[in-house]
Amino acid sequence: MTQTPTAAEEALANATNDASLARSIARSAEIEADIAVNPGRYRMFTGVRPTGNMHLGHYFGTMHSWKTIQDAGVDTWILVADYQVITDRDAVGPIRERVLSLVTDALAVGVDPQRSTIFAHSAVPAQNQLMLPFLSLVTESELHRNPTVKSELEATGGRAMSGLLLTYPVHQATDILFCQANLVPVGKDQLPHLEQARLIAQRFDKRYGRAVKDHPVFRRPEALLSQAPMLLGLDGEKMSKSRRNTIELGMSADETAKLLKKAKTDSERVITYDPAGRPEVSNLLMLASLCGAGAPEEIAERIGDGGAGALKKVVTEAVNEFFAPIRARRAELAANEDYLLEVLGQGNARANEVAEKTLDDVRTAMHMNY
Repeated sequence: MTQTPTAAEEALANATNDASLARSIARSAEIEADIAVNPGRYRMFTGVRPTGNMHLGHYFGTMHSWKTIQDAGVDTWILVADYQVITDRDAVGPIRERVLSLVTDALAVGVDPQRSTIFAHSAVPAQNQLMLPFLSLVTESELHRNPTVKSELEATGGRAMSGLLLTYPVHQATDILFCQANLVPVGKDQLPHLEQARLIAQRFDKRYGRAVKDHPVFRRPEALLSQAPMLLGLDGEKMSKSRRNTIELGMSADETAKLLKKAKTDSERVITYDPAGRPEVSNLLMLASLCGAGAPEEIAERIGDGGAGALKKVVTEAVNEFFAPIRARRAELAANEDYLLEVLGQGNARANEVAEKTLDDVRTAMHMNY
């Protein structure tokens, strides 16, 4: 029988989590400062599931940082996580179209395939082979405690969980560890996944040893915590592709304007920035701010008693102006599928080379190099 935690136990767990988060924030700041001086120390990894088109939440949440990190001189790896599309779905949908769309978006926001590696899960067999030894290093209860697994299970409404969804955190560990990444941009809610990868790397060394004396098989990944605010969807709820409450990167200026006209606000005419009291209005002000229109408070003051109509006009102009060059570049890229396939092919080739080397080291450490 599962025992309910006592109030004291919950308080202790919360205090431990708070202390761990504080350490992660401090360490992230140290890493960010060090990147400016020693970018060659780092290999950054990030991954996106191609379940639909990328939207403004993706851009301001993580995509905008890809070019910045790349331009700082950090070896940048971007995964198109096509295998993870099937963790909680019966079918993959128009997967080829979505994979190429994600490659297009990455290039459109400034990722340079000569300096960064864009690759797909399904094209790197050696990476996926790491699932077997990694699964031997975790327990079923640890997997069930993972926040993403728990939330996905709750969202199924009693539907049986697939084995792939249950082992989702382990697959994410193979993503990070196979390419020897030691830097992962994440939000605070994703820290448990990164900790799972670190734990697997540590347990592998403890159980199997090292391929080379005094040299761990896997580097220890650390978090680069995102400072971006969380944007709400146009309906005031969590921004999500499945909720259809987003503005996609590839949308036209007219499509953007039509969607923003329908964005949820409130009945008060005077526009103020009050995230707690007026979340929908404040969300639109923040979006305009992120697109270069000024601080949210300043935008609100300029609009004054102009009401929701004036607010939406300001936001529309800011969004369309900010994303115009990205959308123009995206349209050029989307018209050249051969180039997109070439970029993905080159990234897959590099990923396979690194994955084979890592798998060789794993086999050596496990005494399976025969």
